[in-house]
Amino acid sequence: MELTQIKGSTWVIEAMELIPLYKLDDSRCILLDNGLLEERQELEQLLVDNGLHPVGILCSHAHVDHCANSGYFQQKYGTKIALTAPEAAMCSNILTLKCYFLTLPPDMVARESSCMVHTPDVIVPPEDGTFSFCGAEFQIIHTPGHSAGHICIITPDKVCYTADALLSHEMLKAKLPYALSHQMAMESREKLRDVNCSHYVMAHRGVCTLPEINSLIDENQALLRRRAEEILALISRPMTASQIDEAVCIQDELFTKKPRRALRFERNIRFFVEYLTDLGLLEMECKNGTVYYHQSERTDQ
Repeated sequence: MELTQIKGSTWVIEAMELIPLYKLDDSRCILLDNGLLEERQELEQLLVDNGLHPVGILCSHAHVDHCANSGYFQQKYGTKIALTAPEAAMCSNILTLKCYFLTLPPDMVARESSCMVHTPDVIVPPEDGTFSFCGAEFQIIHTPGHSAGHICIITPDKVCYTADALLSHEMLKAKLPYALSHQMAMESREKLRDVNCSHYVMAHRGVCTLPEINSLIDENQALLRRRAEEILALISRPMTASQIDEAVCIQDELFTKKPRRALRFERNIRFFVEYLTDLGLLEMECKNGTVYYHQSERTDQ
């Protein structure tokens, strides 16, 4: 891991993802997210090596690569944790966490992600605007879609952490971009056009400047539409969700031998199917108690 300055007191930890950090002074900082469980020791050592005490963690959303270490820092260092209400609720126990993992059995969720269970100290207000936290004033932009209570965070240096609301250029070849609601995620990305910041930090390893942001948003929206169209084209006859899942995995060569990974593919594909259904491009019918999806008449024409 490396600690790199973005602007002023806003820095970023270069881990498996980018973890922004705002320095309150030479010894105290606020983390914006805190990475994966397996990164805990290295993350903690980086802070120690730089003489930094994490007084707060302002978390963008409760996914395993963003908040796996919140409870640990909270208990060991007295770090204050801030989450939105929907994300806080998801972290309350194993069963609520299953709502995020969706297709994984509860015991598997417990084995892999019990580290996410914790109670935040502060609930982020549900409105966009200024949020004072641990002695610093941030700007909060609510961007649901990727998750129910996802937020983007603007530091006092006018650096916007988009977290997972936006994919960086190097991620624009993603085969199955994840969103709980693709339609809401697209609407949230459009909100970022009105954000006037000097830098934008994407969790999955990308930083861009103000002149680049609109084109990056356009590319994100195009990726989503393209992937949805590709999946729609595969549904050439009435198909079950499992049949659609298999067809997509074959087309994209998603040949894993790990059931938990395959279950994540199934979840991500299902969210595309739901998106296409909400758009009216897919219709549902029942046969033998099973739902089949087929292209709507307006798609067939």
